[in-house]
Amino acid sequence: MKKLHHILFICGFVLSFSACSELLIEADPADNPVENFELLWREVDAKYTLFDFKNIDWQAVYQKYRPQVNEKTTDEALFNVLSAMLNELKDGHVSLIAPFNAASNRSWFFNYPPNYNANIIDRNYLKEDRRIILPFRTQWVDSSVAYIRYSSFSDGVSGESMNELIKYYGRAKGWIIDMRDNTGGSLGNVDAIMRRLVSAKTKVGAVQYKIGPGSNDLSKFFPYYIEPSESASKYLGKIVVLTNRKVYSAANFFTSAMSVLNNVTILGDQTGGGGGAPYSGQLLNGWSYTFSTTLLLTPDNQHIENGVAPDIKLDLAPADEAKGVDTMVERAIEILKG
Repeated sequence: MKKLHHILFICGFVLSFSACSELLIEADPADNPVENFELLWREVDAKYTLFDFKNIDWQAVYQKYRPQVNEKTTDEALFNVLSAMLNELKDGHVSLIAPFNAASNRSWFFNYPPNYNANIIDRNYLKEDRRIILPFRTQWVDSSVAYIRYSSFSDGVSGESMNELIKYYGRAKGWIIDMRDNTGGSLGNVDAIMRRLVSAKTKVGAVQYKIGPGSNDLSKFFPYYIEPSESASKYLGKIVVLTNRKVYSAANFFTSAMSVLNNVTILGDQTGGGGGAPYSGQLLNGWSYTFSTTLLLTPDNQHIENGVAPDIKLDLAPADEAKGVDTMVERAIEILKG
């Protein structure tokens, strides 16, 4: 009987503890419009890195948008409020994605000339006999000048592809690297390309991280180096990088990093910017979002969030475009042959 009482006591204790622990464990926030608003605002408040640089009062943004949300707010209305709130950041790395809609800021290129005509490049410069060395599309545009088109840093660059590129175009007097309309991707591809374009360890930028909840709680500056490839296959000749306003994120950093090299000329329009590296998360209702939490800067710690200015400012001339001529490519050829 004592044994039975002992067992019953233990069982009662376990059941009581289980019930108490359920009370002590904080329940997940409810999936409702108010909680989703609060979660997104807090996430940005704690992790976004550009409040001070952009002179944004995020508390004032809260006061502006919070009254627009209550527990009866529809999904459509909530999406509109949250996307408008995020748009206050004026950041191309910011996005909000729901099953029925997606929002992002595109002001960094929308109000500027395109300065790129893919049809002209394909027909009159790459032509039918272009050489594809994935992820690059290439061609000789003069007997001594190579044209190299790279559309997205999301397309992986391998050591083999760089070997092939240098094998076919290593004898060129100059390279034109066309970055126009490249909206970014992986920073790893920046390194993969530039390792074959330098002969010594080179500081090409800096990195800074968010380390606390305050708007200016940022880490010290960490140098960003490019180490030359151990391979003997490198190209150290003259290079012209073509840019327009749709050069963003990793492509923006590539432009900034390349501008450090003495043999490189940046030609075209100012890049679109995107000096942060994006962070992604999910709301309680399953919607996903992104915003910048890491900063990429110049070697002397200057922001490139608003873009990189070219060494030579040049637009695509309408008269040239009408004749099927790319003003920037032609000028680049002149520079490289000069």
